[in-house]
Amino acid sequence: MSLSRRKFLQSSSAALVGLSLKSDRPIAGSFVNDSFQQGHLLRDRASFPAPKQKLKIPVVIVGGGIAGLSAAWRLNKRGFKDFVLLEMNDQAGGNSRWGENEITAYPWAAHYVPVPGPKAIYVRELFEELGVFKNGKWEDRYLCFAPQERLFMYGRWQDGIEPAVALTAKDREQFQRLEDQIHQFRATGKFTVPMEVGFSDSTAAHDQMSFADWLRQHHMDSKILNWYMNYCCRDDYGATTDQTSAWAGIQYFASRESEEKGPLTWPEGNGWIVRRLLERIGQFVRTGQMVRQIVPEKAGASVFAGDTQYQAEFVIFAAPTFLGPYLIEGMPRLHDFEYSPWLTANLTLDRIPASYGGDPTWDNVFMESPTLGYVDATHQSLRTHIDRTVWTFYWALAEGSPAQNRQFLLDHDWKYWKDAILHDLERVHTDIRQCVSRIDIMRWGHAMARPKPGAIYSAERMKLRKPQGPLLFANSDLSGFSIFEEAQYRGVAAAEAVLRRLSS
Repeated sequence: MSLSRRKFLQSSSAALVGLSLKSDRPIAGSFVNDSFQQGHLLRDRASFPAPKQKLKIPVVIVGGGIAGLSAAWRLNKRGFKDFVLLEMNDQAGGNSRWGENEITAYPWAAHYVPVPGPKAIYVRELFEELGVFKNGKWEDRYLCFAPQERLFMYGRWQDGIEPAVALTAKDREQFQRLEDQIHQFRATGKFTVPMEVGFSDSTAAHDQMSFADWLRQHHMDSKILNWYMNYCCRDDYGATTDQTSAWAGIQYFASRESEEKGPLTWPEGNGWIVRRLLERIGQFVRTGQMVRQIVPEKAGASVFAGDTQYQAEFVIFAAPTFLGPYLIEGMPRLHDFEYSPWLTANLTLDRIPASYGGDPTWDNVFMESPTLGYVDATHQSLRTHIDRTVWTFYWALAEGSPAQNRQFLLDHDWKYWKDAILHDLERVHTDIRQCVSRIDIMRWGHAMARPKPGAIYSAERMKLRKPQGPLLFANSDLSGFSIFEEAQYRGVAAAEAVLRRLSS
């Protein structure tokens, strides 16, 4: 049964009740980069024309997100150049795609990378190559400028996103106790980025319960602490604490350094990294090539895309793993891979709201909002004065089932979502409607892997981490959650495995 508008708004903390449809100036815009129609052809088992040509090539990479591009980067860097990368969309990058207008470049989703710790060796290697990491130091121009983050709560802004205003003694005690617990988990070395480095059977029990249950078990019932935990889970996983495994909730904090410098960011977000990768491996990338079928064979596999049948020895499947059963002949349906739908929007502002308050800040979050706030694409600009800017707005549709929220996302037109976004913003920026001239919106039906309880340690996921004959799965969802470092690790690891097998 479809989720009604009323129930959806109630599940989103009633923040949009009384949705205002007024606007004092015309606002242009549209949905952009919609590709669900192509994906639904696969879902509905549509028929496709027979290929017109056959090409033999040792390695085919399916999917041009960070995992696929990282696999290509590794193959090329190792001197192996007999491969092709096939990407369904017209632009490579996946969740790290970007856009650009006359004001600035801007991200469409992934907009930063936390400063990688020493265990993220592949990320550090890449960043050294790209000049982000030099002589053991991070380049200042790529570290987020101050002020970095702020939270609107109780009618005012505070620095930082972790709540710090008007905490009770009980709130402070629970925040401190949680920090102490996280410190203990961090010290075990079993919560790492990438997660495979520290992955241990001894932490499996934490995957069997929700993060909300874990918090309750430890008597952490502070309303403001639980809001913050929900915000963190929605930010990285597109899920609430009751939809997130305790393992993933702990991983969010314990896998990072307690005093982390950063993050690393660019006007176009992680699109900057995609651009640098494409400068190196763009010759191998074929965009607008939707893979429609993969047939494992006695020696290799056939990959059908466009008008071509590629005959490969190995296939690196870097697309989201849930697509496997729709593409790979004989692959059974999956049960433990769940994905959160998201909406992102880029708002062109002809002026900064008079109600902005404070210095221009990179990441801006509203407490008790169902959305995740916005980042300012011009924050990293070296210009001394900025009149116009672009805000990238993030909304993880977390409450309710992913299937219902996907349908809700598709059922409502651009005007509905435009007004929903403005309604959320004008609670803080009262004159926002007089500032915005354009809102472009991207709908992501399966934006991020959701680490629901039991998913991280599921037999299904464990199996797919290993080569399946000529197929090697490489998407970040093999880690159970979608962040840059996991995607890069999975892509590089798959490429290394293919090179070993080719040379044996």
